[in-house]
Amino acid sequence: MKLISAFLQVIRWPNLVFIILAQLLFYFCVYVPLFDTPAPATLGWLIVASVLIAAAGYIINDYFDLNIDQVNKPDKNVFIKTVNRRSAIIWHFMLSLAGVAATFYAVGWHKWYIILANAGCVVLLWVYSTSLKRQLLIGNIVISLLTAWTILVLFFAFTEPQQALAGSTQESVKFFRIAFLYGAFAFIISLVREAIKDMQDLEGDARYGCRTLPVVAGIRVTRIYTSIWMIVLLASLVILQLYVLQFGWWPAILYSVVAVILPLIYGMSLLSRARTSREFGLLSGLTKIIMFTGIFSMIFFRIYLR
Repeated sequence: MKLISAFLQVIRWPNLVFIILAQLLFYFCVYVPLFDTPAPATLGWLIVASVLIAAAGYIINDYFDLNIDQVNKPDKNVFIKTVNRRSAIIWHFMLSLAGVAATFYAVGWHKWYIILANAGCVVLLWVYSTSLKRQLLIGNIVISLLTAWTILVLFFAFTEPQQALAGSTQESVKFFRIAFLYGAFAFIISLVREAIKDMQDLEGDARYGCRTLPVVAGIRVTRIYTSIWMIVLLASLVILQLYVLQFGWWPAILYSVVAVILPLIYGMSLLSRARTSREFGLLSGLTKIIMFTGIFSMIFFRIYLR
């Protein structure tokens, strides 16, 4: 039981649950109301693929972060410490291969570019863990793109992108806009969270030669950088609410203001005052909540797209 608990910890099971929830919401609240052509088998295999690839990525990340985490988070990496390191690598490759295989089973050769993209995710997660996460901003951008991909993969899987870009049908255009709206939200909020985590992990990163923004430029510059992205996200959300006023989507607007915009403003306030690793950790947790409430707003499309 201890080994199972450690394994669930290293694969970040709450994050995997979030991936499942986000993809289920996007499918049932956006795709199904627009197209009314359910494809549950395809969805199931895509979810399996996303979860397996993400779990493999967490394992390899902790494998290469063992020394740093002994400084930043000494209670982390229990699984890597419990099993031998060769077993951790084997688990990584097994889960990665299973994830790519599940992608093929979901979409077949017809959408070879999705198989290639998910295989690319496996490679990116490996390179991120070995080197990119220690480079200035590149690792943060990679993780943010991969976070956005968990939504966008369903767009590419369930529609022909050229139809959406050509505006051949109203449904495909709406699907395209909503997919990239949530993809952009996931990308920006992930950029914010990664920068906050870098500030939280400054001590260990600096000791082991990582060139993250706080190490290279300091906390003050990183705080400004993070604030800019938070302002961009906040401004975009406010503009979006003003846009949907014309449709009279009052419950959705109220939800967005209370559950996303106000917490984001509060997060900006916390960011200006945060000084310790614990305070940055609390702020990182808040951004995860904002990501959850933002993604959960898809539920309103189930009502308004009918």
